Amino acid sequence: MTIVETGTATIGTAWMLCPACQTVIYLKRYERADRVCPECDDHGMLTADQRIDQLLDEDSATPIATAATVTDPLAFTDTRAYTERAEQARTATGLPEAIRCVRGTVDGTPIVLAVMDFRFLGGSLGSAVGEAVTAAAEAALADRAPLVLVTASGGARMQEGILALMQMAKTSRALRRLDDAGVLTVSVITDPTYGGVAASFATATDIIVAEPGARLGFAGPRVIQQTIGQTLPAGFQTAEFLLEHGIVDMICHRSALRARLARLVAMTNRPLRRTGPGDADAVITDPAALTIGESWDRVRAARRLGRPTTLDYLAAAFDDFVELHGDRMSADCPAMIAGLARLDGLPVVVIGTQKGHTGAELTERNYGMPTPAGYRKAVRVLRLAAKLGRPVVALVDTAGAYPGIEAEEQGQAVAIAESLKLLAGLPVPVITVITGEGGSGGALALALADRVLVCENAVYSVISPEGCAAILWKDPAAAPRAAAALRVDAAALLELGIADAVIPEPDGGADRDPVGAAALLRRAVRQAVHELRAWPTADLLAQRHSRFRAYGLTRPESPAAR
Repeated sequence: MTIVETGTATIGTAWMLCPACQTVIYLKRYERADRVCPECDDHGMLTADQRIDQLLDEDSATPIATAATVTDPLAFTDTRAYTERAEQARTATGLPEAIRCVRGTVDGTPIVLAVMDFRFLGGSLGSAVGEAVTAAAEAALADRAPLVLVTASGGARMQEGILALMQMAKTSRALRRLDDAGVLTVSVITDPTYGGVAASFATATDIIVAEPGARLGFAGPRVIQQTIGQTLPAGFQTAEFLLEHGIVDMICHRSALRARLARLVAMTNRPLRRTGPGDADAVITDPAALTIGESWDRVRAARRLGRPTTLDYLAAAFDDFVELHGDRMSADCPAMIAGLARLDGLPVVVIGTQKGHTGAELTERNYGMPTPAGYRKAVRVLRLAAKLGRPVVALVDTAGAYPGIEAEEQGQAVAIAESLKLLAGLPVPVITVITGEGGSGGALALALADRVLVCENAVYSVISPEGCAAILWKDPAAAPRAAAALRVDAAALLELGIADAVIPEPDGGADRDPVGAAALLRRAVRQAVHELRAWPTADLLAQRHSRFRAYGLTRPESPAAR
């Protein structure tokens, strides 16, 4: 038996050394595990054909033809002729180039799959690879099927000079056409992915999945060291580092990769079942039907730690949630949740703030106060909703945007403004639910919506009652008076036209019966989504404009207008 993986040492025909931990492992066991070490979990290299067999339904792969490219545009020779190196790679791998592109299905969903093979000249990006990726994107466009790219590359192919560099632009244009057409794109980052591939199609997709330990970067460690003399710290550029710094959406073990891809691409399918109109009595629209209580009591109820969080609602009221991470710039804010889900079989995009039920959870989630990276993550996923034509559901429970020094340095105001401006023209239905606290601009950043629903014990205000009391009463103890003056409760929000409807809560509040609260929220959101999906986009945007255009104007029927 022959091992084709670069750097793997074999011992006879039955045993081998793990390239990462140097443990002696049984060769057949290693192959059965898709080349994942049973001792250290290192993910070894797979060939393109092995990847295709691993990811696609059996016998579903059909090759995608590509146009011929110039084989040696520069007549390049270093210590050997480029043509000689390429021919040797073809002989060693059995591949015509460093990539295979096929049509196929994953759990029955049609996709286009392009898989790079590092054995062929380090998976370098040359004219043939660029043409193959472009042809795969064009096939995905023609089929309106998701494009999945599995990357493994050392960078652009130097032997093709500037023509290799142009493949970055060529493939980027091909992916942009898929953006314009609303076709989902997914990249799977395997080790290593560097240079021109990393700076083009590998990171230009809607969703970036990385295998554990996979390295991704524009410049590799050797280039960085030789160019500017810096030595990268341990773990730098790995999938784990990139997830923490907001670059990739998720890390997925190879054993679970096929199932994860199946879930992601299934989100592009039509609803699993027809979504009904919902229940007419799912919400309360008459302020008189609500129990009037002290505003301060509502504030305290909204802050109770037992109230369902965004993640609780996603688990109980939605189906098949897949969380996406990161702002693709620098960080992944734990106070902001974003991802794809289904609501009664209908694909939707969900964003929301996340607090917690314990002190430890609150600390981990920054007390539900998003940073600029959180709002930028939400914006990124909102753009994905617009591209795929998916309704947006936003769940808001936050005292406000994080007010720290770091947030100001990173442009908190700009991040909130960007979210508001994007929501103003987002061409899909937007439903926002204030589930607990709706604090100031930090909450509004997710609430420029077609329907604003407020849970019965939720509050929504320009400032916290404590903040208002400290500024205007010069006494934080006057918070109950401030809450009453600000009219933060659900009945007042409904009367003022800020809320379209109120979602009833179980007796005693949502924290007394979280499952019941989730069922009530599900009914209300389902009703709103069903109604808004029927609206033409132009009408939807016109209504959204009129809604927010009217705030602050005197109503004709009010006494002030007479």
